Amino acid sequence: MQSKTLVIKGKGGLGNRILSAISGLVYADLSDRKPVIDWRDGSYAPLGENAYPLLFQSPIGDEAIEGATMDDGADVCPAIWAGNLHRQPQDMIDTYMPRSHSNPWGYRRLCVDLKRLDQSQAVAVYWSYLPKLGRMRQHLRRDARFAKRGEREVFANYLGRYFTPNARVRNALSQMRPTAKLPSIGVHIRFTDRKIPLGPVLKTLEQLKARHPTATVFLATDSAEIEDRLKRAFDRVITHPKRLAPAGARLHGPDTTCNPLQEAENALIDMWQLSRCDHLIYSRRSTFSVTSGYLGRFDPARIHDVERYSPTLWAKELLQRYA
Repeated sequence: MQSKTLVIKGKGGLGNRILSAISGLVYADLSDRKPVIDWRDGSYAPLGENAYPLLFQSPIGDEAIEGATMDDGADVCPAIWAGNLHRQPQDMIDTYMPRSHSNPWGYRRLCVDLKRLDQSQAVAVYWSYLPKLGRMRQHLRRDARFAKRGEREVFANYLGRYFTPNARVRNALSQMRPTAKLPSIGVHIRFTDRKIPLGPVLKTLEQLKARHPTATVFLATDSAEIEDRLKRAFDRVITHPKRLAPAGARLHGPDTTCNPLQEAENALIDMWQLSRCDHLIYSRRSTFSVTSGYLGRFDPARIHDVERYSPTLWAKELLQRYA
């Protein structure tokens, strides 16, 4: 019997597409399909070239992307992808549902029905902007591989299996290991188009520095303004060199002035280095730093979500989780 395939598409930044891809990989395991991660959307590699095996030491195999080029066949679900497997979610939304870019239910038209595992089509397509383990909860409870594992453990396990960074990223991280036995505080501040609240971040950092005066602060930010401000306000602040956006710029806007693959690698260096710190200060609205939290397997005393009490974010998260 010919094996069935799940093509996992990507859209958005690295945090979004990594966590969403993990949801797809879980669905592939639940439905006994061969996964293919298809990041040919042009965000981190030339349009049409798959960025996933360029960024990660893929256990899937580079040849697996061939399964995503069966564009002449109609045996695919959702049916909207028949003849369109070479296309990406952004393009499909623009073409077929241009008013659904911000619709929390809009992804369903482009995603295999997560409530079912028995789709008969040879090829199924998974895409969502955010992780969807909540929508698969009934399947997870009935499957011995997942029934006794929490979501944090599931995410950490799949990150280890499918998202080992490429050699350049691993080499850069090996050079950043601390030589002294000093505590380290990781801080992630997104401050371009989607700013996290800076006041609670600085207050939390001040409190941790008071408790650990010799601590090194590893700062991951997209803003030159924030990098300069924190280096003037705190000692022992280190960063990984990368391109920083000017004030008010869009983080994922079109840009032809930089090497997108190299900047994606720099982002992965930040993400993985944050995960290796003793403490992590972040906002739950950022999937970038949420991913670092899963990677680091932090205990509750070492992870500091500055928006953990936001009712707006909790409500939004619940809606996105089960939609």
